Amino acid sequence: MSGTRSPSADGLAPRTFQGRLTLAFVAVVTVTLGLVGLLVVNRLGAYFDQQQSDDLMARASGVAQYVIQRAENTSTVRAGRPVVSIDGIVDPAVVTELSKETEQRIIADRLGQADVRFRFGLVTSQGFRPAANGTFEASERSTPQPGQELERMTSTPVVIPWTSAAIPYGVEVTLLNPYTYRAAAISNVTGLLAITGLIALAVAVVVAAMLTRRITTPLRRLTEASHDLAEGDFARRVPSDAIEDGPMELSDLGLQFNAMAERLQESVEIIRRDRDRSREFLADVSHELRTPIAALRTFNELLTEGADDDPTARAEFLETSRAQIERLDWLAQNLLELSKLDSGLVLLDLRREDLRSSVEQAVDQASATARRRGVELTMDRPDEAIQLRHDPVRIGQVVTNLVGNGIKFTPRDGSVRVQVRREPDGGASITVADTGIGIDPAELPRIFDRFFRGSRASEARGSGSGLGLSIVRSIVEMHGGTVAVESRVGAGTTFRVTLPAQPGATPPADPRRVAETSSSPAPNLNPEPAP
Repeated sequence: MSGTRSPSADGLAPRTFQGRLTLAFVAVVTVTLGLVGLLVVNRLGAYFDQQQSDDLMARASGVAQYVIQRAENTSTVRAGRPVVSIDGIVDPAVVTELSKETEQRIIADRLGQADVRFRFGLVTSQGFRPAANGTFEASERSTPQPGQELERMTSTPVVIPWTSAAIPYGVEVTLLNPYTYRAAAISNVTGLLAITGLIALAVAVVVAAMLTRRITTPLRRLTEASHDLAEGDFARRVPSDAIEDGPMELSDLGLQFNAMAERLQESVEIIRRDRDRSREFLADVSHELRTPIAALRTFNELLTEGADDDPTARAEFLETSRAQIERLDWLAQNLLELSKLDSGLVLLDLRREDLRSSVEQAVDQASATARRRGVELTMDRPDEAIQLRHDPVRIGQVVTNLVGNGIKFTPRDGSVRVQVRREPDGGASITVADTGIGIDPAELPRIFDRFFRGSRASEARGSGSGLGLSIVRSIVEMHGGTVAVESRVGAGTTFRVTLPAQPGATPPADPRRVAETSSSPAPNLNPEPAP
C-alpha cells in the first residue's frame, strides 16, 4: 500500500531526531569527501600523466644526446667520415659501437630505464628520414628503483637533430614499457586522501553529534516539559539553561512555551480558586438558608401541636416567622444582586449629577434606624456641588450598606459620620466613620469576602449574612474606584470609597457593566433586617 512504510527503511533509519540529523550530516560530509576525493585523484592523475610525459621526454632526449655523443666519438667519424651518409647509410663503425652490450645497458638501464628503440636518419625540410641501417633496440634488464613500476606503454618519439656535422642528421628515440613513479605516486596520494577522509569523517561524526545534541537538547527538554504539563504538572517549565544554550528559534519556542505554561497555570489557579469559592459560597448559602427555614419549621410544628390556642404565643410565632421570611427575601435579593454584579448583567446608569445628593438620600433613609438604636448619624459635605459621572442608585446602595454596618456595630450613644469630598484629580471620596467596636486586624483582609462575618464575640458581630461589603466592593469596582478600610478594636472603623472622574475609562471597571442606561431593576436600599 502507498501509505505504509517499508520495514527496511524503518530498520535502517534511526528512530530519534538526533540520530537522523547526525546521520544526515555524516552522509553529506561523506558524499562531499567522496566527490572531492574523486576530483583530486582525477586532477592528480592528469598532473602525474603530464609529469610522466615530461620525464619520458627528458629520458629520450638524454638517450638521443648520448647516442649522438658516442657516434661522434668513433674513430671513423673523427677521421672525417659522416655518421649518416647523404644516401641514408649509417657508418658501420657507429653501428658496431652502439651495438655493444655495454652501450645497450647504459642506454636501456641507466638512461632510458625502459626498452629503448632509437633510429638514425637525415633531417630535411620534409622532416626526419630514417637511415636504412640506423635502427637499434636495447632491452631493459636492470632492477627497478624503489617506488618504480613498469608501465605498459610507448612514449612519443623524440627527435634530436645534430646540425654540427658535415651532413646534418638526427636521432629519433622511443621508450617502451618504461619504469615510472606515476602509479606509486597516485597510490600514495590516494592512500593519504583515504586516511585524511577517514579522519575528517570521524571529526564530522563527533562535530555532528555535538551540534545535533545542542539542537535536540532543547527539543528534548521541551518534550519532557510538555509531557509533564499534559500529566498535570502545571508548574513544569523548560530549564533556562536549555533555552539559552540552544539556537535562537528553539530559544524563542522555549520562552513561548514557558509563557504559555505560566498563563495556563494562572488560569488553572483561577479556576481552582473560583471552584473553591463556589463551594464555600454554596456552603454559606446553605448555612444561611438553613437557619430561617429551621425556625419556620419549628414554629409550624408548634402551631400544629396546639400552640395556636394561646393568642400571645401565636402572635409571637407569627411575628418571628414574618421576620424570618423577610430575612429569606432579603438574602435572596442580595444573592441575586451579587450574582448579577459578578456576571456583568448589571449595567451602570451613569449620570453627571451632584454626588452629594446621592449620599444624602442614603443617609436620610438610615436616620430612622440610627435614632432607634441611639446612634448619632451626621453628614459633612462641601457647599459647592460635586458634579461627577456615577450611578446615583448604586452609589446610594454603597452608602446605605456602609452606614447600616456602622449603625449596627456602634453601641448606643455612639456616632456614625459620613463625609463627601472632591479629590484633586477630579474624582471624589466618600468616608463613613463610626465609633463602634472595630475589627480585629487579622480579619481586615477578609471583610469583603462573601458571608464573612468575623468573630462572633458579640451579638452585633454575629448578625447579618456578610454580603453587604461584597456588594459594596463590586459596585465601587464597577465605577473604577477603590474601597479601603481602617479599624482598631474598640475605637471604631473607617471606610473610604474613592471614585474616579471618568469611571468608564478606568481600567478596573468592567466595560460590560458600564452603560448610560440601565435595564435592571433598582436594588433594595433598605438596610439589612435584624434577625
